[in-house]
Amino acid sequence: MNPTKVITYTILIFCGIIMVIPFIWMVTTSVKSQLEVNKGNVGFLPIEEFSTYTEDDKEYRITLVKDEGDSSYVHLFNEKWERISSYKKIPNSSIVTQRQFKLHLENFTTAFNKVPFGRYFLNTLFVSFSVVIGVLITGSLAAYAFAIMKFRGRDFFFYLFISMMMVPQPVYLIPSYVLLNHLGWIDTYQALIIPWVANIFTIFLLRQQFKTIPRDLLDAAYIDGCSRLRALWKIVLPLSKSVIATAAIFGFIGSWNSFMWPLIMTDSPELRVLQVGLSYFSQEASTQTALLMSASTFSILPLIILFLFAQKQIIASFASSGLKG
Repeated sequence: MNPTKVITYTILIFCGIIMVIPFIWMVTTSVKSQLEVNKGNVGFLPIEEFSTYTEDDKEYRITLVKDEGDSSYVHLFNEKWERISSYKKIPNSSIVTQRQFKLHLENFTTAFNKVPFGRYFLNTLFVSFSVVIGVLITGSLAAYAFAIMKFRGRDFFFYLFISMMMVPQPVYLIPSYVLLNHLGWIDTYQALIIPWVANIFTIFLLRQQFKTIPRDLLDAAYIDGCSRLRALWKIVLPLSKSVIATAAIFGFIGSWNSFMWPLIMTDSPELRVLQVGLSYFSQEASTQTALLMSASTFSILPLIILFLFAQKQIIASFASSGLKG
């Protein structure tokens, strides 16, 4: 094998491992007990380590209070960690340390029921699908105009739009708030959806794909009496399915992960989206690391499932000529 490829693949694998380690740690921490997390057990396996004491054929879990020579003062607990006895003096020789592999899947249920995550999921799904539909409609129309139609200032306006991608969101956050407040849209679904139904990256992505479609094919359609919109619907869009799917996925992910905008533009708990709800949950359960990791895990799980099902479409879109100038 080519040494250059070996070095390249080694570096890529190493970087990939570094990127995936935090995610693995999040998932494994989500199924640990809070007691193990408090002990500082940062390993990847949910292994519990505890000490036991047997008396009258009954096994108790214990926590050490004070070591006193050959004996110790301990608290006795049952398997549910409910205290049975306090400050009991027992010989050190009767203390047995045990380790067991145990998944605490109840963390997910506890975290989900602690705050109305069901409502947050519904709000996020509604907003995300609405944004995706709007982005595909506006993106297709704008990309068709910039790629196929000829008008004065076409390239100037296109590059002007592209330049807006370099403007960070905090720059236009306050002016947007003032505008939406003037329209009476603050703390409404309109504020979460309408400003995002046009996406510059989607326009760019679709324009680059539309430019690869043979002009003769469109001219033939126009000669046969096909209107521009009908040509877009019947010819251009069917030939761009993979890129459209990629644009929809990126739009969905961007809307799903949106945090700053909905945090500023809404205040009502009934309109709270998932990322904002997760932020409030992290403040409420700041000391419960296991629950925080559980909430983070089921919040990102839909995106992982979406990517696994759509990865072929994404790869196909980038492998095609859709991103060529």
